[in-house]
Amino acid sequence: MRVEIWSDIACPWCYIGKARFEEGLARFAHRDEVRVVHRSFELDPRAEAASDVPVIDMLARKYGVSREQAESMEGRVAGAAAQAGLEYRSDRLHGNTFDMHRLLHLAKARGVQDALLGALYRANFAEARPLGDPATLVGIAVGAGLDAEETERVLADKGAYADAVRADEREAAELGVTGVPFFVIDRRYGISGGQPAEVFVQALERAYAEREGSGGGEGPVEAGAETAADEMCADGADGTCAVR
Repeated sequence: MRVEIWSDIACPWCYIGKARFEEGLARFAHRDEVRVVHRSFELDPRAEAASDVPVIDMLARKYGVSREQAESMEGRVAGAAAQAGLEYRSDRLHGNTFDMHRLLHLAKARGVQDALLGALYRANFAEARPLGDPATLVGIAVGAGLDAEETERVLADKGAYADAVRADEREAAELGVTGVPFFVIDRRYGISGGQPAEVFVQALERAYAEREGSGGGEGPVEAGAETAADEMCADGADGTCAVR
């Protein structure tokens, strides 16, 4: 079975959703038969790469609320992260994530994609590191198992893996994805949002049973346990981060 996950490093619900999915996968009896593939999705492709905009200010502007209201919104998401056992800081900066997605495709080719994604999430949400800084990205990539020189070459070549990122984003558009995280299980079920672990367990079990009953193979993507696609990442509910 294959699980594809469209996500963005800037999305707190993707950070939370990854932890919840992994909890659900650990409870799935056939977890050793599951291959997880991470797909690219940019929430704010127009953002500057090396942005110095605090995420609180970005949220206030995005939703048209006061800074105090934005801090309250972030506090609710921080609570959800804590429940998932994750560290969460709101003093991080908002910036472009395209280079990070290119590195994730390099990591996929080298067999360390999941490790790099986890490291990027931790660097952003738990440590508030400046991910727009190439040296910071290289350090994170090396810690996840990539070669430093190869990582530097990819970052310097803006065309490297750019087509792979765009292909993921085109496929997301074809599937009707407008927010992340979005999980596609065996091309049978689509699950939107940072759902509880039990939702993933049920979807995995159902997809596995149907796969066995049909002799294997993938089917058309159907709505599984979707939340509203336009639910925003900062509202404190189990939702998605929507495109700006």
